[in-house]
Amino acid sequence: MLSYRTAGESHGPTMLAIVEGLPAGLRVDTDFIDAELARRQGGYGRGARQRIETDRVRILTGVRAGVTLGSPVTLEVSNKDSRLDDPERTPPVTRPRPGHADLAGSIKWLTPDCRGTLERASARETAARVAAGALARVLLREFGIEAFGFVSGAIDATCSVEVDASNVASLRAARDASEVYCPDAETSARIVDHIHRAKTGQDTVGGRVEAHVLGAPAGLGTCTQWCDRLDSRIAAAVMGIQAFKAVEIGMGADCAWHVGSEVHDPIGFDASRTGEPHLGFVRPTNNAGGLEGGMTNGMPIVVKGTMKPIATLLRGMPSVDLVTHAADRSQYERSDVSAVAAASVVMENVVAFEVARALLAKTGGDSMDEVRAHHEATVRLARALHAP
Repeated sequence: MLSYRTAGESHGPTMLAIVEGLPAGLRVDTDFIDAELARRQGGYGRGARQRIETDRVRILTGVRAGVTLGSPVTLEVSNKDSRLDDPERTPPVTRPRPGHADLAGSIKWLTPDCRGTLERASARETAARVAAGALARVLLREFGIEAFGFVSGAIDATCSVEVDASNVASLRAARDASEVYCPDAETSARIVDHIHRAKTGQDTVGGRVEAHVLGAPAGLGTCTQWCDRLDSRIAAAVMGIQAFKAVEIGMGADCAWHVGSEVHDPIGFDASRTGEPHLGFVRPTNNAGGLEGGMTNGMPIVVKGTMKPIATLLRGMPSVDLVTHAADRSQYERSDVSAVAAASVVMENVVAFEVARALLAKTGGDSMDEVRAHHEATVRLARALHAP
């Protein structure tokens, strides 16, 4: 089964992702992984660290001559700003930041020093997750499946973007031209303005991000176990991103304000479109976000996530010194004003990883040749079953 774990601290020497379950014979595109790592470092509102680090992946195990061996793949992203063992540069943190892991971690590990908690809780860890997700996307591309993530809003600036195979290339170009990775120019400019105002006021900004997965065949995931439902897996992956407070699939929370006939996507059949992922079972809408009963239905997968404003404010917030218990302002650690653009890259890649996991669970094998054969056989059988 495809899985990964990460290791490393924000100011330690390295971040690691260990990916298990990839079949042998997958040619690894390190340029693509590096490009995703670079995108994660971008976006208006990022802090000084992004000018220090230049993230690139180094593959330590599981790959020979650029091709996977079938053994665990270890991905390393080095930290140029490695200062964890320097007490002068990483002093104790005793004034916890509201909204951060500081206080809860100090209680959990029975220490008044929040330093150890914040080093691991830091979003720097997402560099390893982006590397793992980008590697999974190399696999997905072999089967015509692609992911596309972007920022859709912040504060009172928001846009609605319909994504499909016909416009994803132009939307990607528009997103990449935006300072905040938003494909709508007007919304992008308004978000930049909000971030600029927050910077001036020593405050922070969160936002709304989306990830769309196109080309995923119907039948990935399962309804047999709650923990293996694809929507459950995706939701857990997104909520596991630092500072995320909500995740939605398709229409999401808006379902609460509509009756069933306005929510559920009618099903039709078009024999001329049986070659598409939905096998000809067409829908005029995609309120389900491509997932029904924990399984893909052949429509695009649509995931929305909400990132809260970063908890590290330059001006601080009311807090308590954990040594003296006296009221004080929270401590400042070098941080971003807004990382919502970076968050869209992280979400895009963790969602893609879960889709890749479901794909291999459905049509897996020890080698890429086996996976391709199993995938082709599955699609062929499904089309034959519903042939007109």
